[in-house]
Amino acid sequence: MQKFLFPENSEWNALARRPVFEKEQLDDVVSQIIENVKLNGDKALFEYSEQFDNVKLETVEVSAKEIAEARPLILNDLANAILLAKRNIEKFHASQNIIEPNVETMPGVHCSRKSVAIEKVGLYIPGGSAPLFSTVLMLAVPAQLAGCSEIIICTPPDKTGKIHPAILRTAAMCGVTKIYKVGGAQAIAAMTFGTETIPKVYKIFGPGNQFVTKAKEMVQNFGVAIDMPAGPSEVLIIADTSGIPEFVAADLLSQAEHGADSQAILLTDNEEFAEAVLEKITVQLQVLPRKSIAEKALAHSRVIVFDTLNDCFDFSNLYAPEHLIIATENAEKYLSKIKNAGSVFVGNFSCESAGDYASGTNHTLPTNGYARNYSGVSLDSFMKKITFQHVSKQGIMNIGKAIELMAETEQLQAHKNAVTVRLNSLKHV
Repeated sequence: MQKFLFPENSEWNALARRPVFEKEQLDDVVSQIIENVKLNGDKALFEYSEQFDNVKLETVEVSAKEIAEARPLILNDLANAILLAKRNIEKFHASQNIIEPNVETMPGVHCSRKSVAIEKVGLYIPGGSAPLFSTVLMLAVPAQLAGCSEIIICTPPDKTGKIHPAILRTAAMCGVTKIYKVGGAQAIAAMTFGTETIPKVYKIFGPGNQFVTKAKEMVQNFGVAIDMPAGPSEVLIIADTSGIPEFVAADLLSQAEHGADSQAILLTDNEEFAEAVLEKITVQLQVLPRKSIAEKALAHSRVIVFDTLNDCFDFSNLYAPEHLIIATENAEKYLSKIKNAGSVFVGNFSCESAGDYASGTNHTLPTNGYARNYSGVSLDSFMKKITFQHVSKQGIMNIGKAIELMAETEQLQAHKNAVTVRLNSLKHV
């Protein structure tokens, strides 16, 4: 990790930049994939399975038999762990189902708002370097709670044409049975346009590599919505000497092992503490199965020592991290300083892994600075808000003159007339 000592404010923007990777021809490649799937449907999907996944498929749909066969492959301990996580995620997300009040803005004018589930949603579940069955929980659970009538999953197969049994078992536990063996940009295109096998959806959720991310960005031009812009995963930790170097090192490495393009940042007000963390990273790194991936991520990760913890929080708000861990004395007292973050982990025992799996919060979060203006996935992500108004005779009399004047000023005579004819009709009552 690169270390920086007491940087001037003028240097902060440069230090807050994410690593930039070569993406030459990415737009062209993804746009070609999208167009091919749009025109050729399943035929294009089979071609891409051979090209990218090195497998020749006869069908992209996972059968009920395959789902059933996955059940005994998952040990009871893991199944119980998934169930524990599912219950916590359900409990937290169910609490977000709030019925809003009917508001009388003036006598005779009643306004209200109702949450209505998005009917058809598509969940992208990465399965390349790691089968992220936890993402099934994070997306399928709130989708079910919201009441989405059609929930499908797309996830890439392995070289034998199979989907990891943990993904299948978790999907079944969440009530999702429509699962398709499609990954990459082609999966996003399939859910956008629909194919002979895969239905078209109204909104697409889930993380993915740079091709998936670019495809999600592009398909918004075709009338489908996405959960949020996304990029490589990241963590920022603010720690003082009350932090535990072994814990902080473990949290930084847990992020670094996600991928070579991940980024881990440590901010502290104590240089000796920073050195202690770096020593623990060196030790823990040696035993990681994904050591080579973590090393690449650490190469563009940073330890920054500031004069004060206030400076640490100011820099964090500038960076706007996906995950923010606060490992300081009396961590709760700093919560009011947080302006930009996807999800916050408070105290020495609140590791990022808790949110990734089982605390109950959602791990599908804004990255690459989008925490400045986006929230993570929640129950609301699977709903749309419809407003209602009921204006009585008394109500139109109370607001009618104001509407007429405003419409006339905007030179929208028909708008004014829609009120005038109603007001005139009441003169004879």
